[in-house]
Amino acid sequence: MNTVAIEYDTPRMVALKVTEDAIVADLSDGRSVSVPLAWSWRLSEATPEQRNRFEFNGSGLGAHWPDIDEDISVAGMLHGTPARHPKLAEAA
Repeated sequence: MNTVAIEYDTPRMVALKVTEDAIVADLSDGRSVSVPLAWSWRLSEATPEQRNRFEFNGSGLGAHWPDIDEDISVAGMLHGTPARHPKLAEAA
């Protein structure tokens, strides 16, 4: 019996923008994925300047916002759940 190994490559971010309502990533496989801005309480509370200052990490596997210490990955956008705000988590 022959076995075929299939390699699954995680798509990488090739472009990213944060709008007033969403985090939008263009991926290396041609897809665009967006999640509500509210999924990241840090980005929701950040200034537009802070939102626009990011760097790709892991060759595009994610993005990091150094001013607010936020990280978002492609995998998190595709499969993740919203980050809970610590103040709301304490109340629960």
